[in-house]
Amino acid sequence: MTIVRWFFSKTVREACAVQKHYRRLLTAQRDVLAPPAIAAVQAKLEELRAAIAEGHTGKIRIKAEELQFAADKNLKPYPNAAWRENVEVLLVALAVAMAIRTFFLQPFKIPTGSMQPTLFGVNAFPDYSRTWEAARYGQEERARAEFEKQLQAARTMVIPTGWQRIKEWFEGVSYVHIVADTDGTVEVGPVTRLLIFNLKQSYTLGGVAHTLWFPPDYGEAPGDIEALTYRAGIFPGRVFHKGEDVVKLRMSIGDHLFVDRMSYNFRKPYRGDTIVFETAGIPEDKREMYRIPADQFYIKRLVALPGEKVSIGDDRHLRINGQRLDASTPHFENVYGFNPSEPPQPSHWSGHINGAIAQQYRFGDLPMFPNADTVYEVPPGGCMPMGDNTCNSLDSRFWGAIPEDYVIGKSFFVYWPLTGRFGWGNR
Repeated sequence: MTIVRWFFSKTVREACAVQKHYRRLLTAQRDVLAPPAIAAVQAKLEELRAAIAEGHTGKIRIKAEELQFAADKNLKPYPNAAWRENVEVLLVALAVAMAIRTFFLQPFKIPTGSMQPTLFGVNAFPDYSRTWEAARYGQEERARAEFEKQLQAARTMVIPTGWQRIKEWFEGVSYVHIVADTDGTVEVGPVTRLLIFNLKQSYTLGGVAHTLWFPPDYGEAPGDIEALTYRAGIFPGRVFHKGEDVVKLRMSIGDHLFVDRMSYNFRKPYRGDTIVFETAGIPEDKREMYRIPADQFYIKRLVALPGEKVSIGDDRHLRINGQRLDASTPHFENVYGFNPSEPPQPSHWSGHINGAIAQQYRFGDLPMFPNADTVYEVPPGGCMPMGDNTCNSLDSRFWGAIPEDYVIGKSFFVYWPLTGRFGWGNR
């Protein structure tokens, strides 16, 4: 009956809160109080408990006041009681939040485009990545052509204003536009962060220092320390003239999602799950080769399980134990929903490409799967994750299997930005 009264009576709820508060204080101070003081407060606690059980509203109020009077007389006051209470509530909230993060749901941000277009990482338009890649391999003519192509895209890009700009912000889109106010070269400094926010970024133009306030998240920039330099195509020694665009970028932030950390405590991962794993599980020699930190998390699609034999055909389909995966395989409907007559494209579903195809279209080398005849057997206790956007994915085609123990969870819910990927559907 007390539970029923608690729901329907404000007086009962307030009395229960008072009773709980003073019982906690009495428990905390019991070892420093004199026996008569303990007995006096304990007696009033029992009287209030009996009044609540009886349900008489007037008696409950009287006994609550008597308890408060007895507590004020016998219990020791705490200095800065309000501050103590607030700090205690904050610590409890933090403990609960950490417990949820550790055992149930962990927030995660997609840093790169390896899972596009299932999940989007940080990306920019214009995209100078092909220019940097060609320059890195000494392909000067190709680098120049790619650079001019992106430069023209920047010149014709129109930065929206008003409601359109607000709408795009909710879709995770922001713009960076810096115009040269003098002639000279550019040096970009690191981003200054405040908690989880990007506060500012410094850069110098022609020897004059400038500040870019609240810059977007540029994400990871492979092979380049300053991501803005990489994204904006600011090559070493490039000279800008007054009035020229130094940076003109449309930045899309990576999808923010919750990772389900609970399910794999009760079952093994299934093929097709979009899993999150610790990079510490990647073999150390491969981490060093590809400059992968051991303290990061990657998100990929699980394609092979322990003991399975894996190959990648020239038709861009995986073979598991000789059986070809296709669009009818659960969770691979989109991965294999590409047009086989079209060449593989970055940031698109283009199937799984092997080393021969990668070299044909200049996507680099794939040491674990150099051709369609190569078969890799997943060791016991291991698994193989690969990105849906295999044209731009650093995955098991480079380092082989990882131990299942390093898989921490799977994609659960995309909560930001508000795009078509919002919700439970992208798993």
